[in-house]
Amino acid sequence: MKHIFFDLDRTLWDFEKNSYEALTEILTELDLLSQGLSASEFIEKYRQINEHYWGLYRDGKIEKEKLRYIRFQDTLHYFEIFDKDLGAQIGEKYISISPKKRNLVHGTMEILNYLQPKYSLHIITNGFEEVQAIKMKENKLVPFFDTVTCSEEVDAKKPDPKIFIHAMEKFKAKPEESVMIGDDYIADIEGAEKVNMKAIYFNPESNDRNHENHIHCLTELKDYFRAH
Repeated sequence: MKHIFFDLDRTLWDFEKNSYEALTEILTELDLLSQGLSASEFIEKYRQINEHYWGLYRDGKIEKEKLRYIRFQDTLHYFEIFDKDLGAQIGEKYISISPKKRNLVHGTMEILNYLQPKYSLHIITNGFEEVQAIKMKENKLVPFFDTVTCSEEVDAKKPDPKIFIHAMEKFKAKPEESVMIGDDYIADIEGAEKVNMKAIYFNPESNDRNHENHIHCLTELKDYFRAH
């Protein structure tokens, strides 16, 4: 094995924690909490709605710009706040604030420091290119990776084989020498296996879906690569 490809959100960058911090900050700034809105309830509903719209985005059924605001408009609607401008305002603030948050998934720095001297490391992400760049810079991840491939640059989102092929071609990596690590079974694992890459399913919540190569903590990768 020569090349290790990581997903970014929820695999290395702690999306849930960073999102919670950013949205709590925004709701407080906009004085919505003083009006009886619960931050935890808002964020939980937003999480559900956001997952739905990201699924549509991954399938090419919604544009990036619409995704950025409609997820917040729909969340506000659930709480009977019918203000399109407010939804757009939250969307703009979220895109500005959340990428600067610095919570990484447990074990991220330890495993990157362990792997980098031995392998070529890469990122493949469906996230917005300009946002992912900020996340990586703010969290000091940039020096670890030889390439970063965002779906926008190839106009294909995981699990589309095109993005995996493009990512490998950028560094002349061969599928048989490459492994993909990610938390999304369909996008990361099934997508990688379609192009004959090996895959390791990062399953920190120990959900029912499993894979012959799975880990619950990033530091478990040490044992995997020692054995391979």
